[in-house]
Amino acid sequence: MAETITVLPEPLAAALQKEAFALLSTVDFESGSPSMNAVSWIYAKDSGTIRFAVDRRSRIVSNINNHALVNVTYIGEGSVHAIYGKARLVAETLADVPLKLACFDVDITAVRDAMFYGSRISVVPEYEKTYDKRAAEKLDAQVFDAMQKA
Repeated sequence: MAETITVLPEPLAAALQKEAFALLSTVDFESGSPSMNAVSWIYAKDSGTIRFAVDRRSRIVSNINNHALVNVTYIGEGSVHAIYGKARLVAETLADVPLKLACFDVDITAVRDAMFYGSRISVVPEYEKTYDKRAAEKLDAQVFDAMQKA
């Protein structure tokens, strides 16, 4: 992906249809400096929109309320993908989820290949939940279901 595009290419959109590890960058509302957080409650709503959920008390919410431009970095599909856009609140609280989560959409303005020249990602980063596996699976299912309904 040499040029800047404004929608997710099909392989990237497909990869973001299931739980994924991504980095969400915002502008810190106090310092004005970049702020980065790992997120997993994220998916491609369509080729032009990424949806994610975070704890309502998260600094991410305050950052977006003060500066809506964000970057989502996804490592996979052979590269590092920098996805830029403007975040907007979809739901202050997701229904039927035991945690108080805010839900945001990112309207994509640019997708860029951020991998250094002459290389490719050969293994997608993996993570594991460190708390009760059944509880994690149940919560994830509740969150993704609520995000799709928001």
